[in-house]
Amino acid sequence: MRVEISVESIKGVRIADRAGADRIELCSALSEGGLTPSHALVEMAAIRALGAEVHPLIRPRPGDFQYSKDELAVMNRDIHAVDGLGATGMVVGALGPDGLLDMDACEQLIDSAEYKPVTLHRAIDVSASPRRVLEQAMTLGFKRVLTSGGQRSALDGASLIKALVAQAAGEIEIMACGGVRASNALAVVEATGVTDLHAAVRAPVQGVPGDAVSYVGVGVPEGFDHFETDADGVAALISVIRG
Repeated sequence: MRVEISVESIKGVRIADRAGADRIELCSALSEGGLTPSHALVEMAAIRALGAEVHPLIRPRPGDFQYSKDELAVMNRDIHAVDGLGATGMVVGALGPDGLLDMDACEQLIDSAEYKPVTLHRAIDVSASPRRVLEQAMTLGFKRVLTSGGQRSALDGASLIKALVAQAAGEIEIMACGGVRASNALAVVEATGVTDLHAAVRAPVQGVPGDAVSYVGVGVPEGFDHFETDADGVAALISVIRG
């Protein structure tokens, strides 16, 4: 079993690496579903991660996965930039107007990664046909696909994830995500047959009482300031998998 932890800070990188994560998906703005991290964050993450691979998410904005030429140009430049900063792989994806992969765009993104492993992110979960998208991903040469089975949680989408694992037949890795925690990780594995799990294990950080102006993070509970990677939660998850 391989475990990938999604983080958005150097503290998160340290936590995931020390706990024994195999990969780190490095993002900014996880409350927005994850956006491209800064180049400095990628560079420092590559330095601080002693054992885990660092795979930056390349996503220029929140919202759908249909991108303009300018947005794709930014994404390709970001891939070239982080490639030279120590990134081990990339996490990308783009959909076309038909709801399937934008083959030309994805081919450009994979080419920009220059033979480093590329993960197709959860664009598959909002696609017109996850099974057809998986076939496209295999044709393009993606290393793995990240999916919750088109549902909010991996357990809710377990039947589709299991079907994708069977369809992949070992040619591409299927990585389950969506609410994966120590309490349900083994159930997810049993229900889906995956050998890769992905989790963004976060906890709210206590805030300092403020004035009328607030910059509290999206979705943060009352009295807290922002989210940070949960060291205990990550350690518990990896312990369950390794145990």
